[in-house]
Amino acid sequence: MKQAVAALGSVAAPAAAPLPATLPRRRPVLTRRQKAAIIVRLLLKEGTRLRLDELPEAMQVELTHEMGALRMVDKATLNEVVAEFMAEVNELGVSFPGGLEGALCLLDGALSEQNLRKLRKQTGLTVQGDPWEMIARLAPADIAAIIQRESTEIAAVVLSKLPVARSAEVLGKLPGDVARRITYAVSTTGTVDPETVRTIGQAIAAQVADEAPRAFADPAVNRIGAILNSSPAEVRDGVLNGLIEQDAALGAEVRKKIFTFADIPARIDARDIPKVTRAVDQGVLVTALAATAAGESAAAAEFVLANMSQRMAAQLREDIADRGSVKPREAEDAMATIVA
Repeated sequence: MKQAVAALGSVAAPAAAPLPATLPRRRPVLTRRQKAAIIVRLLLKEGTRLRLDELPEAMQVELTHEMGALRMVDKATLNEVVAEFMAEVNELGVSFPGGLEGALCLLDGALSEQNLRKLRKQTGLTVQGDPWEMIARLAPADIAAIIQRESTEIAAVVLSKLPVARSAEVLGKLPGDVARRITYAVSTTGTVDPETVRTIGQAIAAQVADEAPRAFADPAVNRIGAILNSSPAEVRDGVLNGLIEQDAALGAEVRKKIFTFADIPARIDARDIPKVTRAVDQGVLVTALAATAAGESAAAAEFVLANMSQRMAAQLREDIADRGSVKPREAEDAMATIVA
């Protein structure tokens, strides 16, 4: 018995069956859109400010849907996505914006303004970015001229969309009755949907972009006035008289832009004369006053002398008497210095 038991004990025990190996967890197969959503989520979590508004609208919508569909992403998958993203970034040599609009934005400043406008017109891409930013940069007078060509309702939308300070400036450039109608219409814009506002902005910005560029920034009347202001009195008077004969309305507008020594009584407040004379060298002032013999210039000289201290006026009168005759060119230069 003992031998049998011993024999049984000596028999090797059968080997235990091996446990089944643990199958590796399969990582999900992600699309490129899902990977992009993971990268964006990671960057936002790290506090990075992303300009996603510069992406095409359809891409913004797709990205939002992908971020809404994703739930949990394990660490290994995240590391794999980041590694793939960094590898692509490191391999990137140069990127292009994609699309005609992006190409035109990229070439802005590199092409001539004329060719850039031509390309935009040919492609129909006359407006880049937010049209309302472009409209807000226009001069208040230009915005006022634009909205006067539109309906009252559209004008109200424009004023509502612009910054408050700019809207106030635009209102100041409008006729009173037009400004009142548009202001009242602003109260009815509460139900206008954002897409309509964007469409209005694009239409107005397209009008502005389609306008022919101006060769001169200042209006013609201002330029004529500036030229005549710098011309000798004989030339100035001759040109102005001829202009009035040819076009009375234009001549009157140009005359308003001209400021000569003879215009001092009409254009300068009597209380400001001491300040004006203190800013001018006394020798120049004496020369200008001594040169006035008769007519409007004499009246201007008397106006200047009458509106300063009696002691100063008496001293100037003595200096004028001592100065004697003045050459025409010296007189022109002295008067121009005073009214400059």
